[in-house]
Amino acid sequence: MSETQAARVRLRLHVRGRVQGVWFRGWTCEQARALGLAGFAKNLHDGSVEVVAQGTRGATQALVEACRKGPPSARVDAVTFAEEAPDDALAGFRIL
Repeated sequence: MSETQAARVRLRLHVRGRVQGVWFRGWTCEQARALGLAGFAKNLHDGSVEVVAQGTRGATQALVEACRKGPPSARVDAVTFAEEAPDDALAGFRIL
């Protein structure tokens, strides 16, 4: 594993609450891009949002903290996350 790969972290977040139909994914995309993260945000069938974010540990943790608050129109009840192996194919941040 190269030094660059070791410095990158990939997190998969699961955000629950009133997070669909309130611009949560768009807001998350803005936050992630400002932090220099790659990944995506997508709605899940159960009304929650899944976020995959990859970048430095500090940037990914900053996104976790931001997602715990969310945009003004959202109500975040819980954010859980797990660390995964970084993916070299992941580039940019988008909404799915």
